[in-house]
Amino acid sequence: MFRTLSSILLALGFSAHAAEVRLYSERHYDADKQVFANFTKKTGIEVKVVKAGANELIARLKSETKAPQADLYITTDAASLTKATKAGLLAPLKSDIINQQVPAALRGKTDTWTAFTMRGRVIVYASDRVKGALPKSYEDLTSPAYRGNLLIRSSTNKYNRSLLASIIGIQGKTGATQWAAGVKENLARPPQGSDRDQIRAVAKGLGDFAVVNTYYLGIMEQSSNEEDQKARAAVKVIFPESSDRGTHVNISGGGIVKGAANQENALKFLEYLVSDEVQKLYQKLTSEYAVVEGIKLEPLQEAWGEISPDLESIHVMGDHDQEAVKIFNFVGWK
Repeated sequence: MFRTLSSILLALGFSAHAAEVRLYSERHYDADKQVFANFTKKTGIEVKVVKAGANELIARLKSETKAPQADLYITTDAASLTKATKAGLLAPLKSDIINQQVPAALRGKTDTWTAFTMRGRVIVYASDRVKGALPKSYEDLTSPAYRGNLLIRSSTNKYNRSLLASIIGIQGKTGATQWAAGVKENLARPPQGSDRDQIRAVAKGLGDFAVVNTYYLGIMEQSSNEEDQKARAAVKVIFPESSDRGTHVNISGGGIVKGAANQENALKFLEYLVSDEVQKLYQKLTSEYAVVEGIKLEPLQEAWGEISPDLESIHVMGDHDQEAVKIFNFVGWK
């Protein structure tokens, strides 16, 4: 009787199933497909992905605790990683490689997750219209000098929630409420659209200043859409600070799901994401910042200027996320 391939593999101590790592991911970037393919080619481990929003993925992880269907949870928000950690969904992350590559400020306080990319929330302005003094801080945006001249997206957007949560951590609820109310008073129009839409609106003259994430600048600069290229070229970048801290940043990061079937493969994948090779690749393909120190910036990132990231706020954004929602609602920032 002929033996099947599966029985031969089992007799030799190998699984009959292909090696895999299953991701629950909030990321939606085409660059991830290339990174996943490179990882599979290098390791033989197939990457399987389920994409959804952070709240949906966390709810799904909670419902599957007795039989986890994911090995790795990936999100674009430090607050979501804090939430998953507090819910007991993530396993301890024990890796000398990650500890050596990623600064402690960009890893979970209880070692349940690591960042692998970073983005700054900056101010852009119309370079052909704005003359004189420029805002240097997020607090400056509340000045009457910018009344009716500021563009920013909805308060329901997690990038704005994380910014306000960081301000709560620095200035307390009273200072954060004053900031949110002051920004709302200065809006050129009701909050709407994406970060790219804010840049486009500045280029069209709907306002002179906007708050956006850095990697959208790279996306538009490298876009095949000529109008987006022109809109990007119409603005310059300010890296604002908050109090004595640097520019607000948020991360993409991941943690291994507690009880996952393929924890070893998940760890290999996270270690791959923080390798110099992938850090350079993400900077090139998505214009996100590397989290590993010493990785040379892409030319377009250098052209934006030098960022001094506020890493102290990374671990408090999850603590103040719901407070930020309440403040936005209180001041009427829709």
